[in-house]
Formats: sequence, C-alpha cells, structure tokens
Amino acid sequence: MARKISCLGDNIIPPAHVGVIMDGNGRWAKKRGLPRKFGHREGAKNFRSITKHAKAVGIDYITFYAFSTENWKRPKEEVDAIMDLFEKYLDEVEDFIEENIRIRFIGDRSQLKPSLQAKMRHTEETSKDFDAMTLVLAINYGGRDEICHSVKTLAEQVKRGELEPQDITEDMIERNLYTEEIPPLDLVIRPSGEQRLSNFMIWQAAYAEFYYTNILWPDFRVNDFDKAILDFCERNRRFGGI
Repeated sequence: MARKISCLGDNIIPPAHVGVIMDGNGRWAKKRGLPRKFGHREGAKNFRSITKHAKAVGIDYITFYAFSTENWKRPKEEVDAIMDLFEKYLDEVEDFIEENIRIRFIGDRSQLKPSLQAKMRHTEETSKDFDAMTLVLAINYGGRDEICHSVKTLAEQVKRGELEPQDITEDMIERNLYTEEIPPLDLVIRPSGEQRLSNFMIWQAAYAEFYYTNILWPDFRVNDFDKAILDFCERNRRFGGI
C-alpha cells in the first residue's frame, strides 16, 4: 500500500494509530456555569472535526475514549445525556460514510441500551468495507476489563481441552482483545492537563508515545492536533532498544 500523503507535508510520516482521551468536558461546562452535559455536547462536536482532520493528516486508525467502564459511577442524569449523545450521533454518520471512513466499536456492549447496540451494529455493517481510515469508539471500555475478557476466553479453551496453559502466548491474548486486527497505539493524546492513561488501552499502549496539553477537550482544535502529530514525528522511538 502506498504511503498516504499528509496535509502537514510530504516529508511527514504520521503515526498509524492515534488514541485520544477526550478529557475536560465537565470542567469546560463548569467554567461557564453550565451543567456538565453541555460540555459533553461541545466535546462531541469537536470529535467530528478532529476525526475528519485526522484523515487529512494521514492517520490510519484513530480511537476515541468515549465512555469508560468507570463512568457509570457518574450521576445518572449525566450518563443518560452521554448515552443520548451516542445515539444522536450514530443517526448522523452520513458525513463519515461520505468520507469512506470505517467505524468500529470496542468495549462491553452488554450494559448498553438495546437501541444503541442495534445502531452500533448497523454502523459497523454499513462501513465495514470502507478503507480511507478507521474510526474506533471505545464505549463502556476498560483496559483491564478487556484483558480479563481475553484471559477468560483462553481459560474456556483450556477447560475444554483445546489449549494447554503453557502454550498461551502474548499473541493469543492479543487476538482475543476487543482490538483484534487493530494495530497497537503509536500516540496517545490527552487534553485537560491530566497525565495518566485512566485504564485506556493499557495493552495496546505498551510502546506508545504520550502527548499532554492543558487545553480542555471542547477547546481542542485541529491546529492542536497538528502540534501533537508534529511533536510525535520529532521523537526517536526505540521500543526498548538503544
């Protein structure tokens, strides 16, 4: 496959897979004296523009941490507002379809509303053959939960006599993660000033580079995304070597 030409320049080789922890929606709303749900609305708008720009930059995969397994602890009103936003935006994916962007979801869907699950399946089926870029949405996702899911799958194979425990490898664990066929993260971007993974793709981020900024997610613009990409391009990734 020919290398994509980035809108940042012919000599720029962008990361293949970027993860974005969309942090700061609640603080953005609080600073303006608004309910937290308004921050989530603004953050959702921003996600659309960043996704389209990532395609122009030449990113192959971009994963957004949309809702974690821990986010259920938030007030019910806020959780309901977030779930309503997911459904609303899945009703409006035509622009991504026009951009030939494939959409995938990772996480435990069993706790989500049946109507949302149905829209997720429909969106994945509709876009499964698109290849301009893959957009991955992590909904009800937790990195530890994902690894447990993989280990339980392998444990069942051991129980059935299909696999010996000593034969389990990293590759086997990886093949049973939600992110099967999705490459490891190259770059993780986290706005809002926080500097931690928060249980986001902890297996896939083993050798990822990290970029932090104090900008709150609803205020994070395409030029801020470009700064993160250019910063990544200047780094020397050694993957444990010298």
